[in-house]
Amino acid sequence: MKKRLQLFLWAVVLLIGGWSGLAMAVEEVRTLRGAVPLDGADQAPEASKWMPDSHGLPRNYLQQPPLVPHQIDGYKIDLRQNKCLTCHSWAKAKETRATKISLTHFRNRFGAELSDVSPQRYFCTQCHVPQKDAKPLVDNTFKPVDSL
Repeated sequence: MKKRLQLFLWAVVLLIGGWSGLAMAVEEVRTLRGAVPLDGADQAPEASKWMPDSHGLPRNYLQQPPLVPHQIDGYKIDLRQNKCLTCHSWAKAKETRATKISLTHFRNRFGAELSDVSPQRYFCTQCHVPQKDAKPLVDNTFKPVDSL
């Protein structure tokens, strides 16, 4: 009886393993490269362009951080310096015709006003991302709700 139960359990395990292996063999792996093999791309993909500089890009939802309409390659943001502040600080924004940092960036997590940018808001690229005029990798059907 015990031997029959063991044989039955092994048969079930093999049957389930066989079905999952068959399902994996049937399902085709799809990638963003399409049908091009890894070593088959001999032409560089079409380079996307940076969005033209403008005064703000449209936002997709309420409270979305403003998007960066220009290239930021090489911008150094660390504990000692923040390249974004060379144009977007309150002292330089008028001269550089850049958007000023929001007043909210000068408050700490407890709501107290600070004389400089809050440490929680200092690393700009945590929220603000540059935009390229590139074809989306996947289709997106997101529609913002206008009346929130």
